[in-house]
Amino acid sequence: MKPTQQKWRTMSGKTFDEPITKLIKDAIVREQKAGHRLKICVGSDSQAYQGHIAYATVVVVLREGKGGFMFIRNLKGSTKIGIKERMLKEVTMSVEVAYAICNILETYNVELEVHADINTDPKFQSNVALKDAMGYILGMGFVFKAKPYAFASSSCADKVV
Repeated sequence: MKPTQQKWRTMSGKTFDEPITKLIKDAIVREQKAGHRLKICVGSDSQAYQGHIAYATVVVVLREGKGGFMFIRNLKGSTKIGIKERMLKEVTMSVEVAYAICNILETYNVELEVHADINTDPKFQSNVALKDAMGYILGMGFVFKAKPYAFASSSCADKVV
């Protein structure tokens, strides 16, 4: 089964035809004009079902001391992968989005974190991908966060997957 991609949307269901780069640039300009200091966190999560795996990637725009909002993208993929490969697929999805928007964030002086839905406790299955995920994210030059600090993936993306 080939992955099928949907458009970016908001939590309220509004969909966008624009790429995430334009959505983020417009959001930064609007929010900074309103006087907000921003940080952006990118994360992904997945859920295995009988016939497919559902993925969600979120870009969370945090306004310091004033809440935030997020852009969401859902994808559907094959189930024939193991837990480590699935965790690394999530990380890859997050890194691709982070890489796409990083120049915009640098231009507007906005911090970026990439969150991985991977547990730092070896008792959990997702831990098998921790070192690989951390190496990949840090190697790309991004700030890395794992559970319990990875709210973009383990809370935000988890709610919309």
